[in-house]
Amino acid sequence: MQITNELVDDAVLAELGRRLTRLRLDRDLTQQQLADEAGVSRDTVLRLEGGRSVTLTALLRLLRALQLLEGIELLVPEPLPSPIEQLEREGARRRRASGSRPERDDRAPWRWGTP
Repeated sequence: MQITNELVDDAVLAELGRRLTRLRLDRDLTQQQLADEAGVSRDTVLRLEGGRSVTLTALLRLLRALQLLEGIELLVPEPLPSPIEQLEREGARRRRASGSRPERDDRAPWRWGTP
């Protein structure tokens, strides 16, 4: 089942529990081994796998133990800077080169057609 915004919380928790159970079994870990590795109680693993709510800290510990914590980056990506913030970061960027200019003697009077 795909997790979408249309699902109620209980359905999302049940699907999350099923997925985490499958991942734990694929890694050949018992609930107690996963709990020990994550630093949570076995009851916490049972609750999560049963589709019930656990604390966010417990979820993070379990995801870390299953090597899945980096997936949070996809779940909640860092916001991109606004266009104004981008301009402020870049500062005043040059838009064109001035090129080389011929040297002129500032003491000489200016005349049309002379560099």
